[in-house]
Amino acid sequence: MALHFPRETFFDRIGATRQRMQAEGLDALLVFAQESHYYLTGFDTSGYVFFQCTIITADDRPPILLTRRPDLVQAQRTSVVEDIRIWYDDEGADPSVDLKAILEQLGLAGRRVGMETDNFGLVGKNYARVQARLADWCTLSDASHLVRAQRVVKSAEELRYVREAARLADDSLVAMLDAARPGAFEGDIAAAGAAVQFRGGGDPPPGGPVLGSGERALLVRTAAGYRHLDAQDQLTLEFAASYRHYCACLMRTVAIGRHDARQARMFDITLQALAAMTAAAVAGNPLGDIDRAHRRVFDQHGYGHARMAACGYSLGATFRPSWMDVPPLLFAENGTLAQPGMVLFLHAILMDTTHNLAMSLGHTLVVAENGPPEVLTRLTPAYDVRV
Repeated sequence: MALHFPRETFFDRIGATRQRMQAEGLDALLVFAQESHYYLTGFDTSGYVFFQCTIITADDRPPILLTRRPDLVQAQRTSVVEDIRIWYDDEGADPSVDLKAILEQLGLAGRRVGMETDNFGLVGKNYARVQARLADWCTLSDASHLVRAQRVVKSAEELRYVREAARLADDSLVAMLDAARPGAFEGDIAAAGAAVQFRGGGDPPPGGPVLGSGERALLVRTAAGYRHLDAQDQLTLEFAASYRHYCACLMRTVAIGRHDARQARMFDITLQALAAMTAAAVAGNPLGDIDRAHRRVFDQHGYGHARMAACGYSLGATFRPSWMDVPPLLFAENGTLAQPGMVLFLHAILMDTTHNLAMSLGHTLVVAENGPPEVLTRLTPAYDVRV
């Protein structure tokens, strides 16, 4: 069986979820987020893009997974769930019918049932089906936060995987920078980074990479189409490395062909911002302090117009389409307190659209029990000119 944690770990997590359910007066939880499936049971699949649901009761009855036939063996071999029910594709098939039949069997009519709604595993059409099927049959409430809150703080077992992802991220960045030079093809640069991750035992990351030169160096989202770098250019790299689905991210902007004094100044300021942000990521501090430090440095140096409105987010074990594992998101008004074991990606980004200059730095860290955070990279940022 392909489990990445001991079986007892999953049962402990399910037990902790049940305690939270009981505290909130829930009789059952409908799990739709693939991240929750993976965290609670080990179930590892891309089939979440259709319809799958794990039903967890507040009592000690075994969880039940409702999924499609292609995921039956997948669930049997990657999860601790033993009761797996199948719904079948057909013209007009409606898996909410199968879901209600399971809930009826569990005696949940008229009871309080929590439901994960804020995730990529429950598309609008299926949400509407479930809502229409169950709204007058039981009391539904949004419980998207319930497993999510458990996942934000990582265990020592999880942090081992995060650190392995960080090692792969470092190796990937080195490989991409080695491939970056005037005339280089962006696709070759991306391939160099991906090859290192796969050869190092990593998984396909759940998004990206964000990789762009020229005008596209100012983008912070993936866009289709690769180009060759000009003789004098700039290149922004933002990417995740993934190990057992746990992610670590890095971000860099490098100069191609020549040193640019304005961009070098942007680097110095961005490095100051990232250092101030990192210093604020201390257990007990509001997460909003990180963004306030980010804004303070950039605004003091006259770059308030070129910065972002937030400066990072939580990371964890995520699935496509994103490595962002939010909430929490790092914005100034966020009063959530940093806790030991939180894994955060901090990014300091400047977009000078007037001069078409980019500068970005970012790294992953773990909030420590005491003192400054553990920054998960061995690479020291520099204003790098690739020739």
